[in-house]
Order: sequence, then structure tokens, then C-alpha cells
Amino acid sequence: MRSVQANEQYYEKLQNAGMGLITLLTDFGYRDHYVAALKARLLQLAPALTVVDISHAVEPFDIAHAVYVLNSVFRDFPAGSVHVVGVNDHGAGASSAWHAARYQDHFFVTADNGLLALLCDGAPEELVALPAADTPSPTRDVLLPAAVALAQGAALPELGPVVQEFHRLNNRQVRLQDDRITGHVAHIDHYGNLITNISRSAVEVVGRGRPLTVHFGREVVRELLPHFSAAEPGEAVTVFNSQDCLCLGICQGNAAELLGLHFDSQVDVRFPVD
Repeated sequence: MRSVQANEQYYEKLQNAGMGLITLLTDFGYRDHYVAALKARLLQLAPALTVVDISHAVEPFDIAHAVYVLNSVFRDFPAGSVHVVGVNDHGAGASSAWHAARYQDHFFVTADNGLLALLCDGAPEELVALPAADTPSPTRDVLLPAAVALAQGAALPELGPVVQEFHRLNNRQVRLQDDRITGHVAHIDHYGNLITNISRSAVEVVGRGRPLTVHFGREVVRELLPHFSAAEPGEAVTVFNSQDCLCLGICQGNAAELLGLHFDSQVDVRFPVD
């Protein structure tokens, strides 16, 4: 356990690294005034802070979508950045709760709705409960003040009591066999490409340099290409994306619609038996 002085130095280092940066990720959309209301509140609380929009087009109430987007990008921001997640912000169940957490030297403020468990694939390194408030907008009135405090150098225990209990959801696990990897679609992007939970490292460890075939829906693809446009238009293609996740697509087409696949659809990578 860190001493009080070491803990203060740690938080000061993170705050300096993050330079008071706050990101926003919500399912509020772009048609209404909701995002502007968040920005207005931030200007009231701390007009000098840097605010970056990750996205406000997360599918409504879709925690898995929010986790995929956040997990794909949060490490690209400086350590000490504070990430506000306003998706399904009334929490899980009848009793709403809100948390602030530290994970991999980043801070997260969000509803207690299972997002943290999925993001951290377990538990965050530090977790506190935020004071509840009777408000129609917990993101604006509960999460933003906590985010501003963290961005200005506050330590997590200053925001609320340290807690161990929170709403837990489990990520889909990849099944590894000697001649097969079984995974699932974890996300469908704007182009209809299917991003799976099968990693490049899993393919390399199980495959051991053997040729592979990727099976999804009615399609079988026998090679990995460097990018989607390396295939002919209309052809099925498999690639690794910048997060080293196996992705499936149709060159210049919408794979989800054309193949009838969706979130959690099964994907197999098969190898010849030695």
C-alpha cells in the first residue's frame, strides 16, 4: 500500500501527465441539446479544461458498444486523462449508483451498470462511490463534477468512500483448442465490418504458423489480408485491425447486412491437425 506522501505524488504525476484532459463518451446523439448541455456545464465548472469528444453516437443503452469504443482508444490519451461515460447512466437495477475508478493510469466516471467490469475484464485498480443525487441528468450533475475534480488533481478517495462491490458483467471468452479458435462478434462498426474478440496473439499461439480458414455465417475465408480494400469489391475479407482484433468484412459492402451476422455471432478460426 502506498504511503500518503507516495499516493499524493502519484496523483500529482497523473494529473500533470493528463494535463487536465476530460473525454466524453455518451449515447446522447447529435440531434438534441444534450451534448451541448454537458459542454455548458463543463464551462461553468472549469472553462480552462481541455475536453475531447470520443463519441456521442453509442447505440442507446448499449454498454457493450460503449466498452468497445472506449477500450479501443482510451490508452491513446495521456495517462491521467479522465473519461466520462454517459451510457445507460441510471445504473443497473432499481437502485442507481455512480462510481469513479482508476485503471491503467486513467480515470473513469460512470454509472454502476457493468461497464467497468467489462472494460477492466474484472475489477479496476481503485474504485470509489460518488454521492447520489436526485437529478434527471446524472452524467451532467454527478459525473461531470467528479471528472472535473479528478482533472484538477483530486485523489479518488477525496470524491467518496472506497468500495469493493459493483455491478459485474463478464466478457465473452474465446475458446482455444489445438485446431480451432472459437470467438464471437464483439462490435459492428459504421461500415458494417464485424470486429471479433479473437486476437492476433491467439491466432499466432494456436496456429503456430499453420494455414488457417476463417468461418463466419455462410462464408469461409482462407487468408488474412493487410486491409479491407486488398480484396476485390464484393469479396469477403478478414484482417487484423489496429487493436490486433480479427475483423471480417465485405470489400465495399456491409458484412453485417449481407451475411446476416450480428453482435455475438460465432466466428471460428480453424487450422489443419498436425
